Amino acid sequence: MADHAEPFDDDDVQGTPKPHVPNEIQDAIRTLIRWAGDDPEREGLVDTPKRVARAWKEYCQGYGEDPARHLIRQFGEVGGYDEVVLLKDIPFQSHCEHHMAPITGKASIAYLPRNRVVGISKLARVLHGYARRLQIQERLTAEVAQCIWDNLQPHGVAVVIEAQHGCMTGRGVRTPGVGMVTSRLLGCFLDDQSSRKEVLGLMGY
Repeated sequence: MADHAEPFDDDDVQGTPKPHVPNEIQDAIRTLIRWAGDDPEREGLVDTPKRVARAWKEYCQGYGEDPARHLIRQFGEVGGYDEVVLLKDIPFQSHCEHHMAPITGKASIAYLPRNRVVGISKLARVLHGYARRLQIQERLTAEVAQCIWDNLQPHGVAVVIEAQHGCMTGRGVRTPGVGMVTSRLLGCFLDDQSSRKEVLGLMGY
């Protein structure tokens, strides 16, 4: 009799090896399903423990990387450019460390280069490197700003993050549509009022 292949999961990428999921991880997820009131052995849930485990491995892949590595390659030939570099409204997703609920939002990242710049996509990669961990928004904002400050050594760094938190919109106070805004300013954007006003204006704040 022919073997029956596991049904293709829309979340899977064909041809991509699936990470091994230890039995104790699957058992823990089954326990949670059972505790929530459902039957982990019913048809719709029988493969859920593996899928959940693999999803969380992806959600938290930031633990396996150093976001600073994205800032190693820098460029000095900027044609005399000495104004603000801004990447605006970068979408991101994270998970809060208190309830493991989604944090979904956007970030604006700016720096005033001293004499070197990086590829603009690298700013987004730094954000995602820190976001793909269990987080609080305040720490995420500070970590992104500090990483850019330490590695580019610019005149100033500004990071503003606006996000919604599933732990507030889907449970507890259950208040959807509420956004939380955090900011971290370093260097000239912290010390000089006109520079601060300029960069926040460019970000739309």
